[in-house]
Amino acid sequence: MLTSFFRGLSALTLTLGLMLALAAGPARAQDPTERVWIQIESYASLGNTEARLRAYTPEFENVNGFNAGGFYAITLGPFTRAEAERELARLLAAGSIPADSFIQPRTAYSSQFFPIGEDRLDGGLPAPAPVEAAPVVEEPVAEAPVEAAPVEEVVVEEEVVEQVVEQVVEEAAPEIVVEAAPEPVVIQEETPDEARASEALLTREERDALQIAMQYFGFYTGGIDGAFGPGTRGAMTDWQIARGLEPTGILTTRQRAQLLDEYRTEIARLGYAVVTDAAAGIEVTLPLGMVAFEDYNFPFARYTEINDSGISIYLISQPGDRATLFGLYEIMQTLEIVPLEGPRERRSDSFLLTGRNDTLRSHTEARVVGGAVKGFTVLWGPERDADMEQILPRIRETISYFGGALDPAFVPEDAGEDIDLVSGFEVRRPELLRSGFFVDASGTVLTTTEAVTGTSGQCDRVLIDNAYPATVAYRDDAVGLAVLRPEQALAPLAFARIAPDAGRVRADIAVAGFPFNGALSYASTTFGTLAALEGVNGEDWVQRLDVSTADSEAGSPVLDATGAVIGMVLPGTTGGRALPDEVTLALNAERLSAALAAAGVPTQATIGTGGTLNRDQLARLGADIAVRVSCWN
Repeated sequence: MLTSFFRGLSALTLTLGLMLALAAGPARAQDPTERVWIQIESYASLGNTEARLRAYTPEFENVNGFNAGGFYAITLGPFTRAEAERELARLLAAGSIPADSFIQPRTAYSSQFFPIGEDRLDGGLPAPAPVEAAPVVEEPVAEAPVEAAPVEEVVVEEEVVEQVVEQVVEEAAPEIVVEAAPEPVVIQEETPDEARASEALLTREERDALQIAMQYFGFYTGGIDGAFGPGTRGAMTDWQIARGLEPTGILTTRQRAQLLDEYRTEIARLGYAVVTDAAAGIEVTLPLGMVAFEDYNFPFARYTEINDSGISIYLISQPGDRATLFGLYEIMQTLEIVPLEGPRERRSDSFLLTGRNDTLRSHTEARVVGGAVKGFTVLWGPERDADMEQILPRIRETISYFGGALDPAFVPEDAGEDIDLVSGFEVRRPELLRSGFFVDASGTVLTTTEAVTGTSGQCDRVLIDNAYPATVAYRDDAVGLAVLRPEQALAPLAFARIAPDAGRVRADIAVAGFPFNGALSYASTTFGTLAALEGVNGEDWVQRLDVSTADSEAGSPVLDATGAVIGMVLPGTTGGRALPDEVTLALNAERLSAALAAAGVPTQATIGTGGTLNRDQLARLGADIAVRVSCWN
């Protein structure tokens, strides 16, 4: 019954096709001036496409790279159709191009990405000059409509059509009744054999499209080659299981249509398009159905949410080198847009910075390239996690950098100079900030217990220099000392050498710390003298210093003239009573050594002294070993 039904439908289709052909008149001849291309390869990854383009460029002068709506195509051309047919035959005969190469019209491609600066989609004319201060969005160019040639009207009697339709339907499926306004007819699903037979009729482009769609949804991880091997079959099975269908590993005609419709719907919703931002020197594919360019606020080109998408994308571009990169890494971790929890990694010429909490996700990548620091930041809410599984890989695969970087003068006119904002983003402030200092080559830090308890008695997170998470390895609340270990090994420029003795009364000393609540990026050094070897109540583990310090300098190292550490600054109160401005208390070297031993810091890192240093040398040493320690809640 099913076979005769399809045979009947085929007859109906053929008969109606003949009638429509008669009604339409003679076929229109192909335009001999139509511009076409020979497509030789295609890939889902822009990186793979660019690599293959470089392989073809030495051999051919007319190699192009086009965005073809979800994948990237390598082509030769443009040609007229007659030229393309001759060239395709010649190249295939010579074995110069893949055997499955074929001719494609202009409508198959939406935009060109290679060669840079050329646009051959419009008949080989050069692309217009780029606009320096605003991004260019490459969109498909609509073809001018072609006016149909006049045709001779052919009248088909309505009764004849009705008789043919009725006869074919009765022969194929007599149980189906054709009415004036028929309900949709549900056709029985294909068997695996029938699905395989219909699949065999697919063109290379149609097979590629199925792989691209499955790759987009995360079911397929192989290359786009049109070959339905084990990887593709497994992906089809997984897709069928995810959609509640029988897992045969062979998509039926209806399932193929469903998969492609899902893919087209997603692509339309996200609105992917290639953005070339000449001012930033960045080209990337962005979901312009979810974000739109707003403005520049150095060092960001801001693409903010539209259509209630809950997604924002910021392209990063600023002149600079490795020091600029590292500075950006630290600054961004002080911004509210980067939650404290999340993987982060800083390398020699790049960094990855992520953050997540109950309401916000953040992903930033940046690198040094061509005398500039460039990258991107994406922000989204948890409800968009599924979308970001598609968007983030697309951005990472397609982003590329060319000459130029944003000018520091690129800021909105109404930006103002709010000290609580950086490039329009609110700065996160710690609950409390104190000083500390490195005591070994892996970045272990000595500091005051105030730095790890804060004002509330507990810190959710302790950071070294506002960037590096640390845990408390040892603490002595009786004397107010804590030892911190960074969660990732650091490489300080220098670390403290603990003096073997308490020092001499009235000897010159230097305190290296962070006054002004850590507002300065580097430690400042204050000079004074060692006033006494005991505390105000006679404590033998405390020293009195004749020097003024701020609250945020508690935890600072006290250096003698050789640069050895003879103490650590304590908070500016004792027994609940504030000390005079010119008096500072410090733990002595003996207590510091005992704390390091209890924390397991190697003893060889705490011994040895050098010659006498001048004030400039002491200041440089202090800046190298002193760090900010902050409590975050």
